[in-house]
Amino acid sequence: METQELTLEQAQIPIWKSIREAIRGSHQDFTQGSLNRAILLLAIPMVLEMVLESLFAVVDVFWVGRLGADAVATVGLTESLMSLVFAVGLGLSLSTTAMVARRIGEKDPEGAAVAGVQAIAIGLAVSLLVGIPCFFFAPQLLKLMGASQQIIATGSGYARIALGGSGAIMLLFLNNAIFRGAGDAAIAMRLLWVSNIINLILDPCLIFGWGPFPKLGVTGAALATLTGRSIGVLYQFYRLLRGSERIRILRSQIRLALPVLLRLLRVSLTGILQFAIAHTSWIGLVRIVSIFGSAALAGYTIAIRIVIFVLLPSWGLSNAAATLVGQNLGAKQPERAEKSVWRTGFYNMLFLGGIGIVFTIFATPIVSLFTHDPQVVPLAASCLRIISYGNIAYAYGMVMLQAFNGAGDTVTPTIVHLFGFWFLEIPLAYVLAIPAHLHSNGVFISIVIAEGAIAVAGMILFRRGRWKLQRI
Repeated sequence: METQELTLEQAQIPIWKSIREAIRGSHQDFTQGSLNRAILLLAIPMVLEMVLESLFAVVDVFWVGRLGADAVATVGLTESLMSLVFAVGLGLSLSTTAMVARRIGEKDPEGAAVAGVQAIAIGLAVSLLVGIPCFFFAPQLLKLMGASQQIIATGSGYARIALGGSGAIMLLFLNNAIFRGAGDAAIAMRLLWVSNIINLILDPCLIFGWGPFPKLGVTGAALATLTGRSIGVLYQFYRLLRGSERIRILRSQIRLALPVLLRLLRVSLTGILQFAIAHTSWIGLVRIVSIFGSAALAGYTIAIRIVIFVLLPSWGLSNAAATLVGQNLGAKQPERAEKSVWRTGFYNMLFLGGIGIVFTIFATPIVSLFTHDPQVVPLAASCLRIISYGNIAYAYGMVMLQAFNGAGDTVTPTIVHLFGFWFLEIPLAYVLAIPAHLHSNGVFISIVIAEGAIAVAGMILFRRGRWKLQRI
C-alpha cells in the first residue's frame, strides 16, 4: 500500500519538475515508486552525458574537416585503433556499473565504494600498459592500418597524443560508471560539461593557432581533447573523495581488496572481450573501406561521427536500463527490472526512429556541415543514409544487450557480438564491397544487416530470463 501511494504521489509531479530534478540530481530510490519517473530521472542526465561525450568527436571532425581529406582520414584511422581502448574502458565500465548498482540496491554503499576503488586500480594499470607502447609506435600502427606516407607524416603527432593519452579516456569512463551505478547520473553529466567546454575552446585555438596558441594542425585536435578529458578526470576524483548522498570513497577504502578486484576482473574480462569483438570489427570495416581511397575513408569517418553523435544518447538510455536492472536485482525485484528494460527499449526506438527519418531525408545537407569536398560529400551522405535504415534495430539491440550487462551477465552479449560482427558483418562487408562490386556502400549495408540480426537475437535471449539468476 505504501508503494502504491508513493507511485500515485509521484505520478502527480509535473514533468518539468522531474526534468529539473534529473538535471540537478535525484534522491529517489530507483527500486521503488513510479517506473516511468525512475527511467526519466536516470535517462535525462545519462543521455545528456552521452551527448556531451559525442561532442568530443563531432567538434574534432568539424574543425579537422577544414584541413582536408588526409587530416580527416588520420582521425578515422586513429579512432579505429582507439576502438581497442574504448573496448577495454567500456568492458571495465559495464562491470563496474553492474557491481556498484547491485551493492546500492542491497543498501551497501561501502561495498559500492570498495568496488569503485578496485575498478580505478585496474583502469590505472591498463592505462599504463596500453598508453606507453602506443605513444612510441603510433606511426607504425598507422602504417599497419593502410595509411599512406602522406597521412603518416600528417597524422603521427595526432596518433601519438590520442593513443598515448588513452588513459584519460579509460578513467573518464570508469569514474562515470561508478556514478551511474550509484544512481548519481547528474554528477557524471556535469563532469563532462567541464571537459567539453575546455575542448570546445581549445580545439580551434590549437588547430589554427588562434591568439597566443601555436598552430598545430590536426595534432592540436588531439591535444585539446586530451587536456579536456584529463581535467575532467581530476574533477571526478575530487567528487568521489568529497562524496555524494549515494556514494563516497573514504581514504581508508583506497586499498586493494583482492576478492572484490578478482571478481570484478572476472566479469570485466568477458565485458572487454564483448566490446573488443564489436570495436575490432570496426577496424576490419575501416580496412576494407580504405581500399577505395582517402575520399571513401573520409566520407566513412564523417558519417560515422554523425551516427555516433546520435547513438551515444541512445547509449545513455541503455545505461539507464542497466542501472535499473542492477539496482532492482539487488533489491530482489526481477520483474520490475525486466519491465524497465522493455519500456526503455520502446522509448529508445521512438528516439532513434525519428532521427533515422531526418538523416535519410537530409543526409547531404547534414554532411555538408562538416566538409565541402565534392568527392567526400556524396560518399558520406550515402553512408549516413544507409546506416540510418537500421536505427530501430540499433535502438532495441543496445538496450537489450546492455540490460544483460547491468545484470552482470557479460557472457551472453559477448557471444551475440561474436556471431553478429565477426561471423556475419565482416565477411558480408567484404563480399558486398568487392566481389559484388558495391564498393564502400557494401560495407555500410553489412552494418545494417548485422545490427538487425544482433537486435533480434538480443530480444529472444532477454525474453528467456536467465539473466535474472545472475550473481555478481
